[in-house]
Amino acid sequence: MTDSHESPGPDSGTTAAVLDSKGLRALAHPLRLQLVGLLRKHGPSTATRLAERLGVNSGTASYHLRQLGAAGFVEEDAERGNARERWWRPVHQSTSFNDPDLAEREPDAAMAYLQSVAATYTLRTQRALNELQTMPRAWRDTFDMSDRPLRLTPAEAAALQDELRDVVSRYRRDTPEGAAEAPEGAERVSVITYVLPEPGEPSAPAGRPGPEGATGAEAS
Repeated sequence: MTDSHESPGPDSGTTAAVLDSKGLRALAHPLRLQLVGLLRKHGPSTATRLAERLGVNSGTASYHLRQLGAAGFVEEDAERGNARERWWRPVHQSTSFNDPDLAEREPDAAMAYLQSVAATYTLRTQRALNELQTMPRAWRDTFDMSDRPLRLTPAEAAALQDELRDVVSRYRRDTPEGAAEAPEGAERVSVITYVLPEPGEPSAPAGRPGPEGATGAEAS
């Protein structure tokens, strides 16, 4: 159903948390998703440092880290902590939510989690847009936002998702440990995919093709 960047899915070669009811509720807050994502991207950190990155106070960050700890997504890093600073590290490197039965049993929690994922992706997209003009030209030329409407059966849409995952999995995963082994010039790139069913949406009249994309916009 969803695999976010902080959730690349169980087939990516990393340890994955498979969401249950408790996990859905724990990650239903966008700030918690962002905290988990930062720890997975950059490695262990403190509530104070994470709060600075996210623009919140350290008490708020500390509270949500404790909630994430109770749900099993993060844990204290005893090797780094001391009497003054409490360090946290991620328990997993990804999160998977692909259980339609759980979504039906816990519709409110599932929707809250998915809304949090969507909000997190929107923030990350906006951040990239804000930084686009100051990026080196080579990286500006790789930027892409596009939509391509397709007419598929449910089985075809599922096959499309599998193919997209296979393509992405062929490329180098970004992990704190692997960063030192990446070739010169390699930077973090986020690939965010959406498959958005639109059943019942009217098609263009015969003989009048619709636009290239659902919004008529393709940018790169």
